[in-house]
Amino acid sequence: MKFTVGLAQATPVLGDLAANLQLHLDWAIEAAGQGVDLLVFPELALTGYGLGERAFDVAIRADAADPTFAALLAASERLDLVVSFVEVDERHRYYITAAYLSAGRLVHRHRKVYLPTYGEFDEAHTFAHGDRVRAFDTRFGRVGLLVCEDFWHASMPYLLWQDGADILLLLSASLEHGQAEATSTADKVLAINRAYALLFTDFVVHVNRAGREGDAEFWGGSTVYGPDAALLVEGPRGEPALVVATLDTDALRAARLRLPLLRDERPDLTARELERMTHER
Repeated sequence: MKFTVGLAQATPVLGDLAANLQLHLDWAIEAAGQGVDLLVFPELALTGYGLGERAFDVAIRADAADPTFAALLAASERLDLVVSFVEVDERHRYYITAAYLSAGRLVHRHRKVYLPTYGEFDEAHTFAHGDRVRAFDTRFGRVGLLVCEDFWHASMPYLLWQDGADILLLLSASLEHGQAEATSTADKVLAINRAYALLFTDFVVHVNRAGREGDAEFWGGSTVYGPDAALLVEGPRGEPALVVATLDTDALRAARLRLPLLRDERPDLTARELERMTHER
């Protein structure tokens, strides 16, 4: 199967839900016009990142009864969408959530598991932790979905790989901390993405936001790596862009014949040794 993925390297307006919803709808129309089958937005593109306690005012429910979410569901009738927002549940817990929408329905929801609390980050002060990671089926194959800090923990993409994901969708609102090789966040993230493509023989689609929020600079640079770890496309640094790539799932077969890591993996051994270590501690 061949399909076209669009990376919506957007610059949302901090705290303006209505403006960002319109941004999503406009980009969906533009992407559909370019033949995009799946359009992926960055982490918290519906709200902006540095919300603080304003997160409570812009939270939505992942439900068709919510008018904002209903508008996104309607847009997914034209092309599949991955969107990220502040979600509030029925018990008033708030999550950083990513959702896969297709044909007017919610296919999968991932609540960010790892919330950074180092440097300038303090997400756990506002948000609850997600408590599961699952792959899911789409019309393009089996997919895994992670948000930012999640994919800095190798266990997360590993679990998705073992759960059948052939395509990893990674969403971030990643800040640039320095330009030198030793400190550049962008260089580290690109290295991680390529490593996952190589080790898991998966497609790795990473969408990072662009632009500024106050003193924060988001570096963009969205990428797609093939299952042979070849770079298929890379977005511009620091500026909004719709980055488009065609994925051919036949490439999975070729990569896994050359490098049969999935065939030889021992998840039973991994699970057994992790259980032993947990008990020993």
